[in-house]
Amino acid sequence: MAIRVLLVDDQPLLRTGFRMILEAEQDLAVVGEAGDGLQALDQVRALQPDVVLMDIRMPRMDGVEATRQITGPERDGPAKVLVLTTFDLDEYVVEALKAGASGFLLKDAPAGELVQAIRVVAAGEAMLAPSITRRLLDKYATHLPSGEEPVPDTLHTLTDREVEVLKLVARGLSNAEIAADLFVSETTVKTHVGHVLTKLGLRDRVQAAVYAYESGLVRPGAQ
Repeated sequence: MAIRVLLVDDQPLLRTGFRMILEAEQDLAVVGEAGDGLQALDQVRALQPDVVLMDIRMPRMDGVEATRQITGPERDGPAKVLVLTTFDLDEYVVEALKAGASGFLLKDAPAGELVQAIRVVAAGEAMLAPSITRRLLDKYATHLPSGEEPVPDTLHTLTDREVEVLKLVARGLSNAEIAADLFVSETTVKTHVGHVLTKLGLRDRVQAAVYAYESGLVRPGAQ
């Protein structure tokens, strides 16, 4: 069955462009559009999309609050949120990720990257572009704790290797890149990532990356 996509952006021209790109793919179906966060909530309830392509800055209700309501505990369906941001990396993207977004994509990304991102998110994975993720978290480090706060108790539940893996996830590395860095198999890395998410009560790699910064495990700007 086709992946059902809801387009949320206050610029009709952009929505039209996204629709044209996505409807050219046999496994993607645009089921609706919305021009602000409130409309998005109504459309999610009515249309039950698999993926919501969500803009950040919109009238009435922004993408952060809409994401929080769509992915929160009172959610009405299985929709995943893929946040759209500008080339300059919108300062609210960190908040959107913390609110429950499964990843983010630049608005000027190539068509193929947009299509692949939607497929990845629909499959339950997180959309992390390594260089962009690192740049985003470092750029908006002032929105995160300084790292001088006490280390959360939950972090102590991880083994030394799981901590290593979490640090690399926070840097935006893929499973294959982590495997190469630690000289282990991708299957082993996937197992470690699963353990990290379970022990810390996190949903995906995006939340794991934010957690690593918030806990002080990874310092903004550190290599």
